[in-house]
Amino acid sequence: MNELAIDTDLALKMLTGFIQDEVTKFDVLRVVVGLSGGVDSSLSCFLGERALGPEGVIAIIMPYRTSSPASREDALLVVQQLGIKHLEIPITPQIDAYFERFPDADKTRRGNKMARERMTILYDQSVVHHAFVLGTSNKTESLLGYTTLWGDMACAVNPLGDLYKTQVRQLAAAIGVPEHIIAKPPSADLWPQQTDEGELGLTYAEVDRLLYWLVDRRLSRPRLEELGFAPAFIDRVVTMIRDSQYKRRIPLVAKLSHRSIDRDFRYPRDWGR
Repeated sequence: MNELAIDTDLALKMLTGFIQDEVTKFDVLRVVVGLSGGVDSSLSCFLGERALGPEGVIAIIMPYRTSSPASREDALLVVQQLGIKHLEIPITPQIDAYFERFPDADKTRRGNKMARERMTILYDQSVVHHAFVLGTSNKTESLLGYTTLWGDMACAVNPLGDLYKTQVRQLAAAIGVPEHIIAKPPSADLWPQQTDEGELGLTYAEVDRLLYWLVDRRLSRPRLEELGFAPAFIDRVVTMIRDSQYKRRIPLVAKLSHRSIDRDFRYPRDWGR
């Protein structure tokens, strides 16, 4: 039994309906997507196009000078296959200008800065095109904290947020994302030869299984060990989830009044619609 197998036809129907409903109810007709050429952003583009049509998706390609040329080629392949509009906005000038002041900045600082710079561009373009920012972060990245707060995890609506990485690949294959994009090693492309799994020190296939049984099925530690998960692996993943919980919550507001925003003043996102 493959516990991570999904009904791709049903998932596609649900997610395209989700995009169409959550975007158009606010009198918005299109979305902008930060398209890297990876499977996640490619799938978001495909879902957006199916929900809103080719005129409803604008892909924004934002390379840095060390970005892989192959990533750009894959992004352009998605644009061509879907017939969607795109803009290419390099981030090299502003990133390099900032780090001229901080030449000793490590890879984490530089990667976070790039992710946040790309998101500021997406939100600026969302104003220009009267569009929503369509998310590209998946459930695995979110649970492990392998996302940049106010960077790649920021968006208006996210169709991928309840899909583990292995499920993203299933859905991408079903909707027609090019096979070599699905099969290539996942990478945020923040520096040469960077890969997600290399940086995390684990594979998506193994961690997705553990996350499924731990989060979705809420199995106890003894049961997880009975399924064959090593104690050290369980410890590491649980620690990653706990240490990144702050990323998955809105900022805390110190409560002074009778109705503070994040605790008492709670209305639906589409309140008044």
